[in-house]
Amino acid sequence: MAGTLIVALDFDSRAEAAALVAALGDSVDFFKIGYQLFYGGDGFALGRELIAAGKRVFFDLKLLDIDNTVEKGVAAIARTGATMLTIHAYPQCMRAAVRGAAGSDLTLLGVSVLTSMDDSDVAEAGFARDTAGLVALRAGQAKAAGIGGLVCSPREAEMVRAIAGPDIAIVTPGIRPAGSAAGDQKRVMGPAQALAAGATHLVVGRPITAAPDPAAAAREFLAQMQGHAIV
Repeated sequence: MAGTLIVALDFDSRAEAAALVAALGDSVDFFKIGYQLFYGGDGFALGRELIAAGKRVFFDLKLLDIDNTVEKGVAAIARTGATMLTIHAYPQCMRAAVRGAAGSDLTLLGVSVLTSMDDSDVAEAGFARDTAGLVALRAGQAKAAGIGGLVCSPREAEMVRAIAGPDIAIVTPGIRPAGSAAGDQKRVMGPAQALAAGATHLVVGRPITAAPDPAAAAREFLAQMQGHAIV
């Protein structure tokens, strides 16, 4: 089947985000709520409202803390009925998150290496591996921990699929239509290429949310995604 489009609600206010959701109408039913909206624009309440309306919600909170805190935080998010939640792909964190999500339908996503980072950024952070090597390590650890998915650059999707197996969700930000600017992302790819590489879910923000006609932009992305099977 074709991949799934997730639109990132990167707005300062609940009103702005709700207006974008309304403008998209039935063309999109899956939305990501990250730090900007969650903490500054009542994004938690909006997420619950979208879930109640039958939409799917991905809380992009990138949890990382002591085991008990992660486990309890994940359990709280699971109770909202959210579809996806990000955690940092450190082994202890992932194992604690799995305990917190037990018995729910929440898909945990381990964040491997942020798509705003390249090899020099990884080295500056103190890792003795390049970007691909660190993503590969996290993919193996995620599989061992039993979480449902990974977030990675589309450029690493094929490698992650080979390591983590056929069933894991691969969620890729850094998706840009042909000819568009990369913005603050460093490892980007077009939607058709990302799906062909093994991605299952494509996260798109500004190319849709900042478009003059967001619904038309979403339809264009969906058209580019058609016919590309998930590995």
